[in-house]
Amino acid sequence: MVGIAAGLGIGGSLIYALRSVGPHEAKELYNTDSRAGEAITSGPKDYGQAPKLGPPLPGDLGRPIVSAQQRGEAVPVPPIGAQAGQPDAAARAEEAARQRISQERDAARTSSVFLGGRTATVAGAAAQPIAAVPSDAPAPAQQAASQGDQAAKRAFMAQASNQRTVSVERLTAPASPNIVQAGSIIPAALITGIRSDLPGQITAQVTQNVYDSITGRILLIPQGARLIGEYDSQITAGQTRVLLAWDRLILPDGRSIVLERQPSADAAGYAGLQDRVDQHWGNMLKAAAISTLLGIGAEMTTNNNNSLVQALRYGTQDTVNQTGQQIVRRQLGVPPTLTIRPGYPLRIVITRDLVLEPIGGTR
Repeated sequence: MVGIAAGLGIGGSLIYALRSVGPHEAKELYNTDSRAGEAITSGPKDYGQAPKLGPPLPGDLGRPIVSAQQRGEAVPVPPIGAQAGQPDAAARAEEAARQRISQERDAARTSSVFLGGRTATVAGAAAQPIAAVPSDAPAPAQQAASQGDQAAKRAFMAQASNQRTVSVERLTAPASPNIVQAGSIIPAALITGIRSDLPGQITAQVTQNVYDSITGRILLIPQGARLIGEYDSQITAGQTRVLLAWDRLILPDGRSIVLERQPSADAAGYAGLQDRVDQHWGNMLKAAAISTLLGIGAEMTTNNNNSLVQALRYGTQDTVNQTGQQIVRRQLGVPPTLTIRPGYPLRIVITRDLVLEPIGGTR
């Protein structure tokens, strides 16, 4: 029985909630039958009683002319615009005369009588009439901003074409048959490690024999030769590669040659070397934690109305906040530490021809 009663109640609720509501007349909140607006009651009853407008009159003389006509006096009505055009013509003539006088003064100031023959072009340009600038012309800064890209494109298209179709350079013979030409690669491996905190020297050892560039059969740099160079310790934020430069090559028999700052690359040919990067995130988190603790301690105040205590508390709070910010800022300015372990493979890229002597036989 309880379930039947509950079902009937739910069904009745749904029927009542989903019943259709018929339209009903809305109640008028304001009575407009007996009360009309002032603008409606004060106006004319029909268009025949509407006042008729006369001819247009000048603004300054309109009221006196209407008053005289109401008194029955015959007053001629001057046409509108007849007097307005005369001041414009006079103003234009006066402006033209003023510009002409100004141009004559500028031409006299820049004439060759006073300045020799240097400013004849300037005087001629000054004597030209100045065109009136419309009031809606864009500002020079806006014109430069809107036409900057187009001007650059036009300048690119207007560049003079290269009329020379044959190069003036000619082939030159190699300086020696025992030469390692530019573009050659010297495989090597680091003997000393690199850590970018401090500058220092580096040494490497050649790991493969290097032959001449012409025939590829004459041994010029044997395996085991030493390389002397240095690395760049000026590391910026976000940098992950160390730049190396090689200054000297020492052969196993003691002879050496200056390499003149030959660059280095990794095994894939990318400039510099990349191994381990320390971004100092631990120190950064420590600095952030210290700054947070200092800020929390500065915000913990007591309800003391003593002005001296409040002054000391505010001063200490500012000092503590500034100290925390300086700690975080200093850690943000610390560059990453780059480390290259000993034995890391590298390639020395030859950018200048090296003239050497044969070592041993040929292959």
